[in-house]
Amino acid sequence: MSKAIKRIGVLTSGGDAPGMNAAIRAIVRTCSFHGVECIGVFRGFQGLVEGDFEVLGPRDVNYIINKGGTILKTARCAAFKTSEGRQAAYDNLKKAEIDALIVIGGDGSFTGAMVLSKEFDIPVMGIPGTIDNDIHGTSHTIGFDTALNTVVDAVDKIRDTASSHKRLFFVEVMGRDAGHIALNAGIGAGAEEILIPEEDLGLERLLESLKKSKKSGKSSSIVIVAEGERLGKNVFELGEYVEENLPEYEVRVSVLGHMQRGGAPSCFDRVLASRLSVKAVETLLEGQSNFMVGLINDQVALTPLEQAVKGHSPIDKDLLRVSDIITI
Repeated sequence: MSKAIKRIGVLTSGGDAPGMNAAIRAIVRTCSFHGVECIGVFRGFQGLVEGDFEVLGPRDVNYIINKGGTILKTARCAAFKTSEGRQAAYDNLKKAEIDALIVIGGDGSFTGAMVLSKEFDIPVMGIPGTIDNDIHGTSHTIGFDTALNTVVDAVDKIRDTASSHKRLFFVEVMGRDAGHIALNAGIGAGAEEILIPEEDLGLERLLESLKKSKKSGKSSSIVIVAEGERLGKNVFELGEYVEENLPEYEVRVSVLGHMQRGGAPSCFDRVLASRLSVKAVETLLEGQSNFMVGLINDQVALTPLEQAVKGHSPIDKDLLRVSDIITI
């Protein structure tokens, strides 16, 4: 264990994700296990700039492993994007005698951590926490599995209504730039079509697919739409277009929205958060820095933060093939 590191700070940044609290809990307790003090930074980088810190011990993180959101809160911070703001953040870190920082978030959060580390030579580690699962260097981000279960549960309920009224439902899920939620939840919920940013289905192919579904005897259909998919200007326009061209369908639209970020984390996310957090703390104590801790082939692995930020998390082509086969 590196004797240079006596205090480790932890913050959550960007959008909240189920499992962030489990990660905070594991970081605090791993620090305590190794005789290191843990400092919670509230409201992300805004808390760094303002010095909003609190010492956290093992009992301070009791009963949070099952809670959604983040007890450390999160916020946007324009000040941190300025050199003056980052200088204030560093000054606060030094005043609090914080020797290293763990950032739980997405690529924007990791970019902020890298800039801070580069400018002031402070060790940093990243833990991927976002429901979108769109970060290079890990097969799963914290919160992704819980979001999938939330979507599948919601779509199961929507299908009850779709079947009862013989309707076509367009269900929009989160995923502005990535279709991981839509693809996986679509397969899990048995959707008839899945629209994602990575694959341009085209309006005509969508219409043909829905026509085939109707001819095959399906009296209702579910189409999962990632919010980044833009066959229409938005999912409502897409629904109107289909209803105009396929009048035999009665179309309804459901936007699941931020409910996908909430709720108690799944067991998978709790275990993932714990595994990644222990590794993040111990990597810092071993004298290493500027890595993201991720899951690759079910093994905890390190990816340089720069690669995690610049890389892409490609859509699973085999899942696309599976979807095409089983939606007939």
